[in-house]
Amino acid sequence: MLNASQYIKEHIRTVENWPQQGVMFRDITPLLQDPKTFRVLIDLFVHRYMDAKLDMVAGLDARGFIIGSVLAYELNLGFVPIRKKGKLPFTTLSEQYELEYGSATVELHADACKPGDRVVLIDDLIATGGTMMAGKKLLERLGAEVVEGAVIVDLPELGGSKLLKSSGLQLYTVCDFDGH
Repeated sequence: MLNASQYIKEHIRTVENWPQQGVMFRDITPLLQDPKTFRVLIDLFVHRYMDAKLDMVAGLDARGFIIGSVLAYELNLGFVPIRKKGKLPFTTLSEQYELEYGSATVELHADACKPGDRVVLIDDLIATGGTMMAGKKLLERLGAEVVEGAVIVDLPELGGSKLLKSSGLQLYTVCDFDGH
């Protein structure tokens, strides 16, 4: 019998050489398309955070919105979208971070949360850790406490989870993929 982590991992498709040669893209859309698998995934997160005394769930653009908004709904919490630069209409704070092939910027509304709010930060996966680190910094600039970072997939060979843990961020990952 599979445990929940193995069950979720079996529903993640690997797409070779996308978006560029040599990359093994971990595609979560098959697990989202199957209602049973999607429910198992959401239930893993709900059970983890149901007693965590959280105030908000923050999701990173774009796949973190899928899991984060459903989790916020299930926990009866507000949801904070952390978006790519230029997508939010109100006053924003921004944080630039480095990618393997350049840099990017994420933003959140200046009134997205209050000092002291306990927040879980959600995304689909951790690669180099840059996006989640930028989201953590933005939330902390507003005075929030980022209780934990949570993802479906960790790609440990890319070093992101190690970087995030060394920054003091607790991490929850459903499954990981090493190499191929």
